Amino acid sequence: MYHTWMRFFTPGPTHHRLGLVCLGVGLQYGALPTVGPRTLDHHVAVVITTGTGWYLSPDGRRTTVTAPALLWLTPGVPHHYAPDPGAGWDEGFVDFSGPATATYTALGYIEPGRPVVPLSDATGPRAVIARIARAARRDNPLLEVETGAAVHELLVALRRARADLAPDGDQVLKALARDACLPLSVADHATRHGMTPAELRTAVRRGAGCSPKDYLLGIRLGRAKELLAATELPVAAVARRVGYDDPAYFSRLFTRRVGMAPVRFRAQQGRTVHGGWSNQVPDPADPPMIERPHAP
Repeated sequence: MYHTWMRFFTPGPTHHRLGLVCLGVGLQYGALPTVGPRTLDHHVAVVITTGTGWYLSPDGRRTTVTAPALLWLTPGVPHHYAPDPGAGWDEGFVDFSGPATATYTALGYIEPGRPVVPLSDATGPRAVIARIARAARRDNPLLEVETGAAVHELLVALRRARADLAPDGDQVLKALARDACLPLSVADHATRHGMTPAELRTAVRRGAGCSPKDYLLGIRLGRAKELLAATELPVAAVARRVGYDDPAYFSRLFTRRVGMAPVRFRAQQGRTVHGGWSNQVPDPADPPMIERPHAP
């Protein structure tokens, strides 16, 4: 015996321009029937939370699926899978499409060549699927936008839940983030970690979906924006604080990546605060109390 619940949607052309659209969602459990062989024209993420089964790739290779796990069903790729007979498995699936799938694939969030992905914990992805299911009521006027936004969240949750990655991120990425504003080249960072530049590129691409240069640059520019917005430090001093000895080079780089010069960014975003900004992220559900002066 098995139980199946599912809904399917048909977003319009305007919703597709948001980058991702949700085409359907389903929750199933039990001794589910075999799926395929079949080929789809869109993506499906199948999150398996309990049970075991198998997946048959187009070349005839059979892979054992053990929960928690993710099945990536990608457009144009034949797939064939099923839970083991008897006990079955518990799954939630989301169908989606849109131009942003190409970017998520380039970043490594979607892996067409890796249809079976072990997960360390399916709680996060399953919670997102549950939210999509709750939004799937037929009288929801925000259905397409709400479910489409949740697909972005689902891809992040699946990336975070991969069993081959540490729950809090790769240690190399943590160290790079810590040392990002030191005046070090990518080769210098590789040497500090006992790696070749090629090995560092592979590690960062696997963990962050980008090159070490882009990873470091994003952190440096983020810090530079904070200093420009929250302090009155000269641009040259800001450049040195984030690892650039040449302020002219820093200004050109900032302008090219941000779209405006550092002085213009400061003019737009300046929020000079006595003592600087806090490094502690506040809890939105429990904001700190602000003492207000009493009226005379």
